[in-house]
Amino acid sequence: MPILLTDSDIRSLLAERKQLSADFRRQLRLKPKRGHREANLNVTGVGGSEFSLILRQSEVDNLNYSVILAYNIPRSNKLFRLCRYNGKHWHTNHLERQSFYDFHIHQATERYQEVGLREDTFAEPTNRYSNIHEALDCLIQDCGFDLPTVS
Repeated sequence: MPILLTDSDIRSLLAERKQLSADFRRQLRLKPKRGHREANLNVTGVGGSEFSLILRQSEVDNLNYSVILAYNIPRSNKLFRLCRYNGKHWHTNHLERQSFYDFHIHQATERYQEVGLREDTFAEPTNRYSNIHEALDCLIQDCGFDLPTVS
């Protein structure tokens, strides 16, 4: 599988400033969709890159959720998941042969792409959040988002 983005590309996309509108939380209100609830918001970075902010949560298990920042690959309909803030469940990092049961943050890596795994397969446990709303706040803080100014 060819590498779509290098680690340097990934870092640059995460760092690119992304302005959120004043009503972004309303736009991210979860709606039912085949066994889970989902919300999507498209955001353009200051460098012109197109991103999708995606929230998904199980209708059955509130700890089963993902808050995803994806890069919209130009001239395609493909999304490249830059990072994913997941709820509490089992995860295994295949290359490191490491498993854990915790809240965790997935990060796209060149290494995982090289061996044909999904770009965001690698993850690390975190204690920074305990629900989907806190996970969204962490992603916003970590990934170059600018909050609207309050006047």
